[in-house]
Amino acid sequence: MDAEFWHSRWAEDRIGFHLTDVNPLLVKYWPRVNAQRDDRVLVPMCGKSEDLVWLATHHNDVVGIELSDIAVKAFFAENLYTPLVTGVGSEHVYSFDEITIYQGDYFTVPVAPVDVVYDRAALIAMPQTMRERYVERLLSLVKPGGRVLLITLDYPQSQMDGPPFSVPEAEIATLFKGCKITHLARDDADENHPRRRQGVERFAEEVWLIEV
Repeated sequence: MDAEFWHSRWAEDRIGFHLTDVNPLLVKYWPRVNAQRDDRVLVPMCGKSEDLVWLATHHNDVVGIELSDIAVKAFFAENLYTPLVTGVGSEHVYSFDEITIYQGDYFTVPVAPVDVVYDRAALIAMPQTMRERYVERLLSLVKPGGRVLLITLDYPQSQMDGPPFSVPEAEIATLFKGCKITHLARDDADENHPRRRQGVERFAEEVWLIEV
């Protein structure tokens, strides 16, 4: 997806991917990451996620990357935070206490290495042609011994247009080849789920622990 696609989604408030509360899968499975308070945590393509706030109660250094300035400004405004803003051109850094958000292109913003990554909505936002590049960049930002808590979707791609896209198990194995991959959970939606009611024959969220 090009940058204009996401700028338009935020400008038009078409953000069905945004959760208004903390993701319960984060709360349930974050202990499996074994992250310490002083570990640096990265949330790629973070939007205005409340997950950042939850992570900041557990860690001293939480870093987000987000393309849309609308999303970044909304995050701080909605949480009543007044950030320090630095930067020039199309890229800025917003900082408030434990939270820093780099507003700019995920593939180019200068972010220092991190210990842990939480990815709920980034990999599944990438079409298949961009996923290998996305993961290469992600792993380049993770220190040796780092961990990734990854949430993906599994559904018949031919039955629904993305994003969010389906990223099946075989593709996870290919993308993260060389890492230790642990499948933590799979939550299959019942027939009352909105995606199932739209005619998708199966729709599941999956949780993975990736050890670099």
